[in-house]
Amino acid sequence: MLRSRIVGTGSYLPERVMTNHEIERMVETSDQWIVERTGISERRIAAPAEATSDLAVAAGRRALEAAGLRAEDLDAIVVATATPDMLFPATACLVQAQLGASRAFAFDLSAACTGFLYALGTADQLVKSGAAKTMLVIGAEVLSRVVDWTDRATCILFGDGAGAVVLCAESGERGVLSTHLHADGTLWDFIHVPGGGSRHPPSEEMLSRRLQFIRMKGGETFKVAVRALEDTSLEALKANGVAVADVNWLIPHQANRRIIEAVAERLGLPLERMVTNLARVGNTSAASIPIALDEAVRDGRVAPGHLLLFAAFGAGLTWGSALVRW
Repeated sequence: MLRSRIVGTGSYLPERVMTNHEIERMVETSDQWIVERTGISERRIAAPAEATSDLAVAAGRRALEAAGLRAEDLDAIVVATATPDMLFPATACLVQAQLGASRAFAFDLSAACTGFLYALGTADQLVKSGAAKTMLVIGAEVLSRVVDWTDRATCILFGDGAGAVVLCAESGERGVLSTHLHADGTLWDFIHVPGGGSRHPPSEEMLSRRLQFIRMKGGETFKVAVRALEDTSLEALKANGVAVADVNWLIPHQANRRIIEAVAERLGLPLERMVTNLARVGNTSAASIPIALDEAVRDGRVAPGHLLLFAAFGAGLTWGSALVRW
């Protein structure tokens, strides 16, 4: 059976580290409160001159190097992001140009924190259909540009970063086994940035109302996220006839430690079999799963033959899962 196999991973985190103690000086909060509520101690912040495409290119280059491939080998590039460089052209086109991937078609995909899984699922189908044999899939975000640093409910959560994987068409048992994608647009207002688009275009009024920043209903989002992540994780396992005990690593979206722990408890999965880097990087939206995956691959936790379960939840509302045989 032809599958899309991940043959290389890469990630990039900006140099600047913002600790909870720095946020203490910006809003009424404390390091202890942030850690207890979210599990986050620090996050990375892009430099003023760094845009989403810059982070994506750095992660993409590292993934290509790990795969032993050149940018010229790519048939396609897909970038999952909620914080593109600009409304158009697609950030993926800017990445294509910087990498020199002259043969690749390129496009963006927006599904917020579930973006990487949406991109992985799309790329997997393109590979299986024969439309592309080698693809670069990137999740990249510069969320610090849309965070309201006066809103203590949201500014503590988010960070910047990028993660990437190279997919190649191969026959055999290793690779992406299945992806499962969902959405419920009736709950769009749980997490959103109201300004900057066609409904509230840039204007003095938009800026005065601070519509350019993330707004979130935290309590409502938490409840739906836990249930959705549990359901879609079980969906992926059932689709492939495997049990929770067969999973070597669960790599979830790094949203909030309480969400991650609640999902692990519901699944009956020991925390020791979860890959998490939330404490160091915060919530990097579409970048969180590929960053965590790259770290686990490079430090040797993920080994050939391992069964990996990815699960994510984000604005839209969107959620999904993927099962991968490494």
